[in-house]
Amino acid sequence: MRILAAGDHFVRPGLLRAALLEELGDAQEVTELTLPWPHEPFGPVGDVQEASGTEDEVIRALDGAVICVTQMAPFTERVFASCPALRLVAVSRGGPVNVDLPAATRHGVAVSFAPGRNAPAAAEFAIGLMLTAMRRITTADAELKRGKWRGDFYAYDEAGIELDGATVGLVGYGAIGRIVARVLRAFGARVLVCDPYADPAAARADDVEPVALDELLRRSSVVSLHARLTPETRHLIDSEKLALLPHGAVLVNSARGGLLDYGPLPEMLSSGRIGALAVDVYDVEPPPADWPLHRAPNVVTAPHLAGATRQTAHRAAAITAAEAGRFVRGEKLAHPANPEVQEGPRS
Repeated sequence: MRILAAGDHFVRPGLLRAALLEELGDAQEVTELTLPWPHEPFGPVGDVQEASGTEDEVIRALDGAVICVTQMAPFTERVFASCPALRLVAVSRGGPVNVDLPAATRHGVAVSFAPGRNAPAAAEFAIGLMLTAMRRITTADAELKRGKWRGDFYAYDEAGIELDGATVGLVGYGAIGRIVARVLRAFGARVLVCDPYADPAAARADDVEPVALDELLRRSSVVSLHARLTPETRHLIDSEKLALLPHGAVLVNSARGGLLDYGPLPEMLSSGRIGALAVDVYDVEPPPADWPLHRAPNVVTAPHLAGATRQTAHRAAAITAAEAGRFVRGEKLAHPANPEVQEGPRS
């Protein structure tokens, strides 16, 4: 059986290949394709979003392949129509956003994904952003490197706030949110969570308090976003919701740029209505040079790095290889995106 390991410069083809060989042995024919991400930004390709590479190069590389394991390869209607042997696409991401799922289903191709692959990395990064924004770490670092000693940050009006005793609201309580909550509790924070899909009893057992979104925003001095981006959650935190935050609240978004309406934030930061903002994701990536928040005070930015650890890459490869193994053995996939497609290799 021919398998394509369509990696990139993060989840490398060699990692995918090694994981496949460990899972399946060397009886399968594994070929490799290297896509340009992250040296080139991902973006729309054909009819899918957040993909890397071109349809043509993927079609050429897939010639005769039954399985493809990948992170970023574009799987469009055209790719599926051009690759009749293909039966499984195992995507090593938290969601198969680079796959046209209706097209995959029409062409009888099973699709899987890799939930939780970057949960530890993303949770750690969210905590890092939170602390950096609350304690002005990057601002103090930049000022000192320019030769300015910011002793005035010790003045009461300029001093930061602690997590110990703070109320922190988490919008989204999936794999990442649960790790963030555990770390916050270790710091001594009170944790509120809002997630319509989370079991309230299980949340309470985790020593967090499930509440409605408006209550969470009103009560939290720090808010961190961890929800998925869907049509329902786009601009979930808009100007109306931002107005509910306590004066000087800290806002963190390391989930998806579309969850947050960035438009009102420059003015809210300049007035002190929002005390600090830390973001790793944007409505347009990368943000343009004239993005208003580049000039706003108390803003911490990072270039979508929350999941960027070597462990994430290894977990991603292992999860997709395990799905390929289940498929080859005719077992049910652990993380199917279109379970209506018959699983297992076809004769």
